[in-house]
Amino acid sequence: MKKHNTFKVVLGTLLVFAILSWIIPAAYFQGTLQDQGRVQAGLFDVFNYSLTSLSYFGHYALYVIFVGGLYGVLNKIPAYRNLLDAMVKKVYGKEKVVLSVIMVLFAIIVSVYGIEIEMLLFVPFLVSFILMMGFDKMVAALAVAGSSLVGITGYTYAYGKLSVLLQLLGLDIASDVYVKAMILLVGLVLLIFNTLLYISKNDTTKITEIKADKKKDAKVEEVKVATKVEEKPAAKKTTKKTTTKTTAAKKATSKTATKKTTTKTTTKKASTSKASRKDNKAAAKDDGVIVVKTNLSDDANAFIPAPVELKQKVWPMVVVLVLATVLVLMAFFPWSSSFALDWFEVASQKVAEFELFGFPLFGKLFGTFQAFGGWQCYDLFFPLSFLALILVLIYKVKLSDALEGFGQGAKKALAPAGIIFVIYTILVLVTYHPFQTNLYAAVLGLSKGFNIATTTIVAFFAGLFNGDISYAFQSVVPYYVSVVTNTDYYSTIGVLFQAVYGITMFVAPTSVILMTTLAYLDIPYTKWLASIWKFVVEFLVIVLIVVGILVLL
Repeated sequence: MKKHNTFKVVLGTLLVFAILSWIIPAAYFQGTLQDQGRVQAGLFDVFNYSLTSLSYFGHYALYVIFVGGLYGVLNKIPAYRNLLDAMVKKVYGKEKVVLSVIMVLFAIIVSVYGIEIEMLLFVPFLVSFILMMGFDKMVAALAVAGSSLVGITGYTYAYGKLSVLLQLLGLDIASDVYVKAMILLVGLVLLIFNTLLYISKNDTTKITEIKADKKKDAKVEEVKVATKVEEKPAAKKTTKKTTTKTTAAKKATSKTATKKTTTKTTTKKASTSKASRKDNKAAAKDDGVIVVKTNLSDDANAFIPAPVELKQKVWPMVVVLVLATVLVLMAFFPWSSSFALDWFEVASQKVAEFELFGFPLFGKLFGTFQAFGGWQCYDLFFPLSFLALILVLIYKVKLSDALEGFGQGAKKALAPAGIIFVIYTILVLVTYHPFQTNLYAAVLGLSKGFNIATTTIVAFFAGLFNGDISYAFQSVVPYYVSVVTNTDYYSTIGVLFQAVYGITMFVAPTSVILMTTLAYLDIPYTKWLASIWKFVVEFLVIVLIVVGILVLL
């Protein structure tokens, strides 16, 4: 498998930004542009900034490694592969619909919760499922990373991400929420359309073998080569006439058997009709084999759990995975900030203060813990570890095997974790060397007051320099509002900034979600750009039209 080192892209970006600190004067902003000078980032500075990145943002990288380790443990449990096999079998013939549903759900969750990094918890599972359905790695990247980034463009109730912008512009969380929802919908439609278009243009179906069991129920398993049908040699005949007839009969029988045994389909699963499925089942009689041809590369198998012979009950695995999903959805939803609901804060306080014979049992046992709505990704470490331990005990996995699996999974996650570390080092560098503000000042100086074009350019640079949207808002908006004083436009500015930032993340080498996904799937950055640039242009044009309409209204 050829390795495409995404580190080269992000490290090159770090170097370029360090060089820019030598070329562009830094601008110190405190209400007005009051001082200019050169603040160059030296090699020792960059090294020290990496330590700062580790101190403030290292938990994101640790979280990714932790998630990788958990899936390494799951790969040691046959029920995990059994579950994926059952899911693939269940959605057979409906793969594109299921893929679209996954993208919609992912985008909505990110839009409402603002937890794109935390959603990396589900990426290994979804990638395995998508690849086992027959799609290639690019489709998997479009589904998980693409849908997350669409969610960013249409942040709705993600107060944790929008709080800085809302406070600086004096807006409410519900400001233009319907416009944001419309942008989210448009982005989803475009992304799904482009993804399906990519699938139609590329041979993305995997090789599968469908065997019939005693109950004549199709079972889907991965194979690399087609099974050949062996025929018993016919008895020799004494006469030439009989031999000729026998030979002809053999040929006819061979052709018939081959047709019944092996059915070749096109790589477009959507073209499979109900009639062909019946033929497949008929051909599967007596343990026959149906081969579905594909061009799926062999390296995709590295992301799919190994096939297992042992069959285990999958319902405990399902229960644990559902609990993990519910935990994430409950823990990260902004209950208080977005909807003024303090239920979980009150409950958390009562649990922490609960006393048994005068002893604060839970407060001492669990220590300090956040109420639902205020969790960070590191708060997931303990509950997820506990759930993984339950699975280990239920399925009687040896401790040595579990630890081995954790190590293997964590090793696989090192590259995405390293990408996160470097990207946040870039963020620290541009924060300590605010040359970007001079670029914003130069662009905004091209027009007086609010202008869609200049605002779009500024938002693009803000996304390029800042991998975290909160820091992007902090670096741009204070200066922006000092230049554009007409508050009537502030709501529109908020929508435009947010949308353009999200669109920029589709191509920016500082995009955490994008670059970690590409690193995990080992997809070249240039290949991603070649697949996504048309979508970016289309989405940007539509967003600008929507904002233009808002200005005219």
